[in-house]
Amino acid sequence: MLGLFKAIMPKEDAFFDLFSAHAKTLVAGAEALHDLTAGGDAVEGASARVYQYEDEADEITRQVMVAVRRSFITPFDRSDIQLLTTSLDDAIDQMRKTAKVVSLFEVKTFEPQMREMTKIIVEAAKLTEEAVALLPKMRVNAHQLNEIAIKITQIEEQSDQMYDQGRKELFVTHRNSDPMAFIVGIDIYSHLEKVMDRFEDVANRISGIVVEQV
Repeated sequence: MLGLFKAIMPKEDAFFDLFSAHAKTLVAGAEALHDLTAGGDAVEGASARVYQYEDEADEITRQVMVAVRRSFITPFDRSDIQLLTTSLDDAIDQMRKTAKVVSLFEVKTFEPQMREMTKIIVEAAKLTEEAVALLPKMRVNAHQLNEIAIKITQIEEQSDQMYDQGRKELFVTHRNSDPMAFIVGIDIYSHLEKVMDRFEDVANRISGIVVEQV
């Protein structure tokens, strides 16, 4: 009976597998978002991919929350598991919101800084995937995890600079000709900046978990 009970209960390793799967959706979603900013005919297909990966991430989030409720033993604090999962999900949710704005306003061309910001988002997603892969042995990997968190913070600062530069160029370009293009462009920049902010949130969450566990 005890063997059967153990068999049906979620195992600690399952959480790390789910975190890894979640991180992979972030990389795929970020790459789709970057493809979207190529513009033209690429927009529709890339948007659909962002939506697809966000749906996959939602299912993974659901599985994690179920596993938290069913498990007697978890790899670290239950609330930290839930908060980490939520922060991962928030990142790809924000990607979907960005794609939705693009679709809503039928945007087909993008500013150079927008594309550069999505390139940085891809980099942040890959760093996040790398960090998540180190969590099963976080005590051994504590230094490396902290280094990754610092890198994410640094590229978030790069994103801030592109955000400011992009908004300034939008203003200069459209202030006397096309106010709607300025408004829509600002909206897209704001969503892209929020995507990067969500990755910084993930990095901060992982750093907090490492501090508590090491």
